[in-house]
Amino acid sequence: MSKRTSDVSGQIVDDDKVITVVIRSLGKLFDATAEELSPLKRVTNVVELELRNPDGSSEEIIVNKADFEKLVTPEVLANADSIRGRRNGYRPSGD
Repeated sequence: MSKRTSDVSGQIVDDDKVITVVIRSLGKLFDATAEELSPLKRVTNVVELELRNPDGSSEEIIVNKADFEKLVTPEVLANADSIRGRRNGYRPSGD
């Protein structure tokens, strides 16, 4: 078994104990242990959104699930495109 170093504490950690933490909003990642991360409180009843702007920029936001559900109905979600594959109704041109 190999060992790695926690970026949080600097202590050597067995490979099977290392958790890689991805900070999406900063495009960064670091290694830590579950014990080191335990003081972080999990937030529940939220929805994570990526807003893609016409100029190509985007931002990730977290919103309250109840507020989201007031705005976006189950019908809207049922008809929404998947993030994988083509958008509904898209037809490549047959030129």
